[in-house]
Amino acid sequence: MSECRIEKLGEVCDFIGGSQPPKATFLYDLSDVDETEYVRLIQIRDYKSDKHIVYIPKSSTRKFCSADDVMIGRYGPPVFQILKGLEGAYNVALMKAVPKTEELDRDYLFRFLESPEVQNYIIKLSERAAGQTGVNKPALHDYPILVPPIPEQKRIVAILDQAFAGIELARAKTEQNLLNARELFESYLQQVFSQRGEGWVELTLGQATGGVCTGPFGSLLHKSDYIENGIPLVNPAHITMTGIEPDSRKTVSKENAARLSNYVMRQGDIVIGRRGEMGRCALITEKEDGFLCGTGSFLIRASDRFHGGYLARYLRSANCKARLEKIAGGAVMPNLSNTQLSSLNLFVPPIDKQNEIIELIDLLAIESEAIVSIYQKKLEALNELKKSILQKAFSGELTKAPATKTNKGAA
Repeated sequence: MSECRIEKLGEVCDFIGGSQPPKATFLYDLSDVDETEYVRLIQIRDYKSDKHIVYIPKSSTRKFCSADDVMIGRYGPPVFQILKGLEGAYNVALMKAVPKTEELDRDYLFRFLESPEVQNYIIKLSERAAGQTGVNKPALHDYPILVPPIPEQKRIVAILDQAFAGIELARAKTEQNLLNARELFESYLQQVFSQRGEGWVELTLGQATGGVCTGPFGSLLHKSDYIENGIPLVNPAHITMTGIEPDSRKTVSKENAARLSNYVMRQGDIVIGRRGEMGRCALITEKEDGFLCGTGSFLIRASDRFHGGYLARYLRSANCKARLEKIAGGAVMPNLSNTQLSSLNLFVPPIDKQNEIIELIDLLAIESEAIVSIYQKKLEALNELKKSILQKAFSGELTKAPATKTNKGAA
C-alpha cells in the first residue's frame, strides 16, 4: 500500500469479544494455588484501579490480551472507552481490536478509535439501539478509516504521542493546582472549627439544634405516592455542593405532604444524608421552605444556638466527614443512625462569633471557587485541545498524500 486509502474498519481490523467466566471460579488471593494455572481477569474498572483484582483459571477462557492490545470498553458511561496497558483474560464488557493486516499499525488504530468522530458515532449509534447501550462488531464494521502507508502512520502516532505527553504534563500540573486550592480551603476550615474561645461550649448536635429527625420510612411513603411536579422530596442524591437540586419525578401531592407534616423542612433547617457519602448536607433556604425530608436523609431542626450556614459548613468539612465515617456502621456503605448523629459532640461558639466566622468563610469560599473554576476551565480546554489534534490527525490534515477510497459504501 503506497498511498492513503479509506477502508472499512471491519475489513482491516477484527473485533473479538470477551468471555464471562462463572463467579464460582473467581479468586482474590493466589497464596494457596499454583499461580501458573491462573490469570488475571481484566475488567473495565481495572484500568483505573487495582483495588479489586480477580483471578480465574486459565482453562476457563480463551480470550486473552497483552498490555499492547487495543481494548474497547463496550459499556458505559462513557459508552465507548479505548483502553490499553493491562495483561490477562478479558471479560464480556471488553472487546479487543486487532489489525488484520500488517498495513495497519496498532498504535495508529488506538489513536484513531480515540478520535472524536469515532467516539460520537458509536455513542449515537448505541443510543439508538433499542434496549442496548453497548458497542458490537457490526456497528463498527462499515465505519471508514483513513489508512496511510505504515511509515506515515508511525509519523502521525509520533506527533500525537509528543503532543499528548505535553497535554498530560499540563493536565497533571493543573490537577495538582486544583487539589492544592481545595486543600487550602479545607485547611482554613479545619483551623476555624478547631479554635476555642470565650463563650464556646461543648454540646452534642442534638442539644445544640432543634433536634434530629429521620426521614419517613417505607411504611409511610411508597413509590405509588410519587407524582410529577408536586412537593419535592430531598434524598442524598438531590444534595449538591452548592445546595439542593430536586427531581420533579420524586414529588408528592399536597395531601401527602400534609400527612407527612413532621418531615416538612423550613428555612434554616439542615438536610443531611444518612447513608453513602457522609457529611453531604445543605441548608434549607427560602426557596426550599416546605420541601420534604426524604427517606435517605436526616432533618436537623434550626435553633437559636446555631447559624445554619455555620453548621452546614462544619458538617461538610473534611474533619467532620472523617468523624461521621468513623462512627457510621454498614458493611457495604456507611449508614448513620439518628442516635449517632444526635450524639456527635462539637464546640459551639456564641451566635455573634458564628456570624463573624461564616462571613469570613463565605468570602474565602468565593475566592477559592473562582480559583477552582479557572483550573477546571483549563482542564476542559486541555480536553478540547486533545480532541482537536485527534480530529486533524484522522481527517487527513497530518498526512502527506491525498486519500483514495477503496471500499464502496465507505464515507
